[in-house]
Amino acid sequence: MITFPLAVLVAATLAPLQSIDMRLGKGAVAQAGDTVTVMYRGSLQSDGKVFDETYEKGRSPFTFDLGAGQVIKGWDEGVKGMKVGGKRVLCIPPDLGYGDQSVGPIPAKSTLIFEIELLHVRKKGAPPMIEIEELAVGQGEGAKMGDKIEVHYTGTFLNGEKFDSSKDRGQPLAVEIGKTGLIKGFTDGLIGLKVGGRRKVTIPYELAYGEQGRGPIPPKATLVFELELVSLKSGG
Repeated sequence: MITFPLAVLVAATLAPLQSIDMRLGKGAVAQAGDTVTVMYRGSLQSDGKVFDETYEKGRSPFTFDLGAGQVIKGWDEGVKGMKVGGKRVLCIPPDLGYGDQSVGPIPAKSTLIFEIELLHVRKKGAPPMIEIEELAVGQGEGAKMGDKIEVHYTGTFLNGEKFDSSKDRGQPLAVEIGKTGLIKGFTDGLIGLKVGGRRKVTIPYELAYGEQGRGPIPPKATLVFELELVSLKSGG
């Protein structure tokens, strides 16, 4: 946990909300209405006890709509203006946190310290689209709808936490593109991939497992797949 001189934290609690930028990002700026994905660590100002964090092994990042009241007010106010890649510490007084209520390990009237790292921003009104980064081009024709292929994949969350991999099982996934039941973003990410080619595909939650999630995939999770095309049989 990042620690600060007591005088800094005491002064911070006197203001409605205090923020300290530990690292300025270089990507998109988070504004009200955007969908943002973050990593965080929350602790009590009173004794420094960590009560929740996504940095624990096996945890995935957290996604929410900024300014929509899906999180405490201190988050809605404090995350605004951050850039992707940035890290900010928020000191949140009780009236912008949980107020007079005790919530789990958080006592009533607690001042909260949150370390927040901004991983991704999708701007308000932007349609959900996959992002493709070519890692190796490959050879031959690109895969298209109706082709039968074998593809190796590794799926991670935006923080790099792996949730599935065909390589771990030593067996590529057999797919008939457009007919095998896959999430839309995965299918879209296969189009144009050539044998021997590798690409990284970032898939917004609307084109993955949606607002509900499934199994190890939490709600509103942006997924990242590294795909490698092993074989291709043209569907005509």
